[in-house]
Amino acid sequence: MSDTAGPSSSATANKNEKLPPGVVLDKDGKPCRLCTSAASWRTMAKKASAASSSVAAGAVLASATPTTTSSTSDECPPDVEQLGRSTWTLLHSLTASYPTTASREQQTEMRSFLGLFSKLYPCWVCADDFRTWMADPSGKNEPRLSSRAEFGQWMCEAHNAVNRKLDPASLRKK
Repeated sequence: MSDTAGPSSSATANKNEKLPPGVVLDKDGKPCRLCTSAASWRTMAKKASAASSSVAAGAVLASATPTTTSSTSDECPPDVEQLGRSTWTLLHSLTASYPTTASREQQTEMRSFLGLFSKLYPCWVCADDFRTWMADPSGKNEPRLSSRAEFGQWMCEAHNAVNRKLDPASLRKK
């Protein structure tokens, strides 16, 4: 969701060249495939390729990067853009199939799902952001689950909040 780096990013940044925008470091300080777009991976590979000044360095790079630059759409796990699109498809599908009027049990189950989702989502930066958004101290972002209409409105607000964070110019706050 952002260019935010993991906890060990300062040590890694000092050792490595500046990473291109969009590359997110995992908690171990290495670029995270789930949090980094395929385009950012390609940019990083091109920079590394251009920086190599010797044949030996080029040979090492060539043997190390084909899996990160070729056919990324067929690889598992997906990059952050594929993951995001698939996630919103799932979340909007859950919303569309949510009961017109939800029972207490259905509300509890969905609240539990959203809580687990915000902890287990593969992109840890995105998971932290979503958990923080839902826990806004004002309570305005707590899941509203009494009906499909209410849940749908909440889900649209969540999606718009993510879109604003990813591209502030894409949605202007009204």
